[in-house]
Amino acid sequence: MTLRLSNTLSGERETFEPADPDDVLLYYCGLTVSDEAHLGHARSWVHVDVIHRWLEHLGYGVRHVENITDVNEKIVARVGERAGDGPLGKDESGVAREFIRQLLADMRSLNLQRAEVYPRVSEHISEIVDLVRTLIEKGYAYESNGSVYFDVAEFPDYGKLSNQSIDDVEAQGAEDERSEKRNPADFALWKAGGVSEAAVKEHRNEDREYDADNPTGETWDSPWGEGRPGWHIECSAMSMTHLDDSIDIHIGGRDLVFPHHENEIAQSEAATGKQFARYWLHADLFEMGDEKMSSSLGNFIPVSEAVERFGVNPLRMFFASASYNSTQTYSEAAIDEAIERWERLEAAYDRVVSAADSPDARTKVESPLRESVEDARSSFTDAMNDDFNTREALAALLELAGAANRHLDGADRYDYRGLRRTAETFEAFGEGVLGFDFGGDTDGEATLAGELVELVLKLRESEREAGNYGRADELRNDLEALGVEVQDTDNGPEYRL
Repeated sequence: MTLRLSNTLSGERETFEPADPDDVLLYYCGLTVSDEAHLGHARSWVHVDVIHRWLEHLGYGVRHVENITDVNEKIVARVGERAGDGPLGKDESGVAREFIRQLLADMRSLNLQRAEVYPRVSEHISEIVDLVRTLIEKGYAYESNGSVYFDVAEFPDYGKLSNQSIDDVEAQGAEDERSEKRNPADFALWKAGGVSEAAVKEHRNEDREYDADNPTGETWDSPWGEGRPGWHIECSAMSMTHLDDSIDIHIGGRDLVFPHHENEIAQSEAATGKQFARYWLHADLFEMGDEKMSSSLGNFIPVSEAVERFGVNPLRMFFASASYNSTQTYSEAAIDEAIERWERLEAAYDRVVSAADSPDARTKVESPLRESVEDARSSFTDAMNDDFNTREALAALLELAGAANRHLDGADRYDYRGLRRTAETFEAFGEGVLGFDFGGDTDGEATLAGELVELVLKLRESEREAGNYGRADELRNDLEALGVEVQDTDNGPEYRL
């Protein structure tokens, strides 16, 4: 089965055919760094990460770019906000820098593969100005009072992504822009001056304290005067700079189809005369109760808090339990189920590896496990090729975990080849594609912990041999209180951290 994608642009499931048969150009609409990243962002990150990993598994090279929006009125609104002993940031770049630091730490904590580059708006002003100038020269944009607007009436295909006609599009932008525009649906490419006092007040939280009353935000020189880039133009400029005029996959949230992605298409294709993106993938909403999880609504759980509370593997398990383009709702019950599933998968992997390395594993023993492995690999591959259906792919791995446990529970001698193939499947698909970590710490802490547990278990065995069963039980209870699960087997005690 070849890879098929649900393309928002066509509204159909299409066979994936990149422009270059060897390399995929992938752009993801990243965050505006005006607050901490939350679980809604983490969900999108994890799914983009899995998409990246699966494309590489299929043999493609992947050039993955994810922008960071560090120029925005929401960031300006947080300038001077009291945080601890001082302000969160004394200017727009200071606030952005603090949240970028947290952002990158959150990304690393989720075991995400790195993008090729994380471009920032503030570093691409010259490219943005050049793109705006091109649009004016080609007749798709016009200057008005030092601002520049895209003329949607000049782009015949406007609305092709969101399936809207220009007549149906409501006014875009702030109310004070309307007198400057030819058409209410026109959108800003460049805005004269800094951020208005009204915009700052709109985005400020009245319950917080601020050292700065009315920050205006950073501005830059342009052929039209001092100003700032509009929101939409940044993604076109950065995608073209770091990928190409035309890319294969553009990913973003469902809530960005209009106006953001619609406007990206218009300005990019008007400037280059080329199709901007071949496939548009949109992640559906992540909800908290009956509402979208959102920084602006304040109904969110920060990534750092969630990783500390639940662990990265259960979180990735939770996100993978729903496909990227389906709505997912946060609940404690759903997290608990994800934790249970992760523990079941991890325990099966640990048992498989331990059994394969034991003297009970035999080369000439065959079992139904081998067929289960191939069924799981086939089901996983079909699911991922079916628009990255992580829900069904995960089900295939959990089914294999059950088959492995049945083999280990019912066999006197283990099927070494079947066990090896099972371990390889968990590693290739569970770790390599879904991004789990089956205890693969590299800093030495896991090794040291294991050595200490082994010493305690030897002491426990000595106590048992001496008939001090009460003391032996105390040692076992102490280990379990520290998160070490101990099982007594015919081959001696086994443990799992």
